[in-house]
Amino acid sequence: MTNKNSTINKNSTRQYTALICLFFLMGALLLGCGASDNQTASSNTTASTKTSEAATTRDYTDYKGHTVNIPTTPGCIAYFGENYGDLLVLDVQAIGTSTSMIEGKIYEKQVQNVADLGFPINLEKTLELQPDLIITADTDEKQYAALTKIAPTIMFDTFAPLNERLLHLGDIVNKKKAAEDWLAQYKIKEAEMWTKLHAEGVKAGETASVFTYYPGDRLFAMGRTGLSQILYEKNGFKPTPLIQKALDEDKGFVQISQEVIGQYAGDRIFILRTPSSEAQQSTEQLMKSKLWLQLPAVKQGRVYTQDIGKTESDASTREWLLEELPKLIK
Repeated sequence: MTNKNSTINKNSTRQYTALICLFFLMGALLLGCGASDNQTASSNTTASTKTSEAATTRDYTDYKGHTVNIPTTPGCIAYFGENYGDLLVLDVQAIGTSTSMIEGKIYEKQVQNVADLGFPINLEKTLELQPDLIITADTDEKQYAALTKIAPTIMFDTFAPLNERLLHLGDIVNKKKAAEDWLAQYKIKEAEMWTKLHAEGVKAGETASVFTYYPGDRLFAMGRTGLSQILYEKNGFKPTPLIQKALDEDKGFVQISQEVIGQYAGDRIFILRTPSSEAQQSTEQLMKSKLWLQLPAVKQGRVYTQDIGKTESDASTREWLLEELPKLIK
């Protein structure tokens, strides 16, 4: 089909070119100065086209300092990283993403007709999609260089606070007003949630910690990422000193040993369950240990568990958590 169309297009082009040449020759013979008029019109058309093309792109500098010429309104975005739910509240769907990053998320069913780019990102699959913009959370410069050969590429900080992150994303996809409106409504709902929680017994100044196990018996205290972002908001819980240190150092999480969990544990503890059976076993062993049972939060019954996929920091999940967090802390 491609070869046939190509042949037709070539024949049509030759015929069109021959007619243009014929008309041009007749015009030169009969009108004399008409050729000059045609050249002026052609120049004006070219200038107009260049102006139009310039208006469809603009320069954008990402948080790592790369200045990229991107589409003013990108239509085919390849998105690689956490927080795909941010795109959804802006009514944007990517053409490709790492689908493993959306499995188990509360917005999973909302992601439709999106190709899987794998993990780590598959360059060949990305090239096949022919995106006009790539947004990646990966800060590896070699991979970035490879992606820029496919399409304009922006490094994006998916760990940034929601109010910063969504505004930047709204700017990138030409939906900054939508991002501003969503954040304004979210702040109102968030304030209402904390007012409700404080009325139901959460005291000002209470600390909270978020822990999760990963395969390999690796225990993490969460910092900038996930559930912590909603817990440590202005009217919310306070981080413990060591978690505050991780936040000050812009760390998404800190790997710790079971022996020092008491130094990170707050007045309330949130345990995030992962799909890994190995990690689940590690969590069960921790929660049966003498060290765990002696923690004040455990003794007071202030330990809460939730699936890690339902505690992401993206806008879609954060909005869902405004309803779910009061149900969890009851």
